[in-house]
Amino acid sequence: MKQYKKNFITAALDNNVLKFGNFTLKSGRESPYFFNTGHFDSGSALALLGKAYASAIVDHNLKFEILFGPAYKGIPIASAVAIALLNEYNIDISFCFNRKEPKDHGEGGITFGADLAGQTLIIDDVISAGTSVKQSHELIHESGATLAGICVALDRQERGSGPLSAIQEVTTRYNVPVISIISLADIIDFVGEVEEYTENLEAIRQYQIEYGI
Repeated sequence: MKQYKKNFITAALDNNVLKFGNFTLKSGRESPYFFNTGHFDSGSALALLGKAYASAIVDHNLKFEILFGPAYKGIPIASAVAIALLNEYNIDISFCFNRKEPKDHGEGGITFGADLAGQTLIIDDVISAGTSVKQSHELIHESGATLAGICVALDRQERGSGPLSAIQEVTTRYNVPVISIISLADIIDFVGEVEEYTENLEAIRQYQIEYGI
């Protein structure tokens, strides 16, 4: 496993972003782990998060001209990623966000930040049902920009209502690369190597057998 992945999992555990136990997901499934990027809630933690996204983007050699952060979680994440790309890789990239409600005063509009144009990389935390991606894609298309790819924090590698995962469905639907900082497979590898967490390995493997792709 690449070092930036290990660093990210460690940071996720230290900040209670990644937890082990018994959790009921929105889908109704009982999961032995839970992941919530909302707990990267300090300056130092957000800096680590941005650096991890930047590392994944560079590692996958994604080509794009602007970052787009869907409201609301994508807003601070995309901001952190833009800063990390500059600080870590000397890549100065513009970023843009959407509003939940169109602004009817001042400059108006549904987006703010840089103009939404060119090859656009969506930055989000996870992809579950793909609804957020659909909305973002529609906005990108209506603005005359082009969806270049999507980068998320975690790929749960878990089946949705059919045989494919949410990320596989999005990849197929939009024909763009969808990458993640880490996947469930990375979590399993990490747990298997770190004695402190090995007691959780069997439950995660059983979950993967039952729901994995």
